[in-house]
Amino acid sequence: MKNLKWIMLLAALMLMAGTAGALTWLRVNQKLGAPGIKGTPVAGSVKMDIDLPERVLDFTSTNVPEPSVALGYFPQDTSYAERVYTAPDGFWIQSTAILMGSDRTSIHRPEYCLPGQGWTIEEKKVLDIPINDQPPYQLKIARWNVTTAVQQSDGQKKKIAAVYVYWYVANSEETPDHDKMLEWLTLDLFRTGKLQRWAYLSYFALCPVGREDEAFERMKRLITAQVPQFQLPLKPK
Repeated sequence: MKNLKWIMLLAALMLMAGTAGALTWLRVNQKLGAPGIKGTPVAGSVKMDIDLPERVLDFTSTNVPEPSVALGYFPQDTSYAERVYTAPDGFWIQSTAILMGSDRTSIHRPEYCLPGQGWTIEEKKVLDIPINDQPPYQLKIARWNVTTAVQQSDGQKKKIAAVYVYWYVANSEETPDHDKMLEWLTLDLFRTGKLQRWAYLSYFALCPVGREDEAFERMKRLITAQVPQFQLPLKPK
């Protein structure tokens, strides 16, 4: 029995050593895969200037510089772009793209981000949005309805709502599931030696409580027109 325990311990140590060695080899020899979004390479870096379009349909947009909190939080080779798209009636949608470099921690879980900013997740859905690209395909997205309370000038608190939509995309791969993204990233790395460059794409719009569906339809219209302008085509499934 004692010999069996030693054999099992030795086998476990060898497995750990082998796994550690494989991971070390991958880190040293891995190559970065191609991103699934369009951008202009930054000289001397793996970073890219992400090409979010300036005008989409009747929306105009304002470029938003990377916030200081993001500069301190993300790995240095993270690429970031943000625009606020505004319709003629003043309705606005925030569009954000975060592209990883060689460090996957650029891509985070929204379950941590939104509640950390004071938002409560009220409802989650996974939906398809038709994208008229070449070829056309169904984009699978996560849609959340969220709420928070804001203090008004009279000291009273008012509940407001927002719609949050997001998905992850790499070269020919797309999912709204963070765990699935990590699974595919790992499998691609072990199978091909390439670290796929995943991007986290998200949209956010405020709305009155009870009008979330109306806000989502307007967001869906923007996404349908905007995505073919900066996301590379996906193969229909």
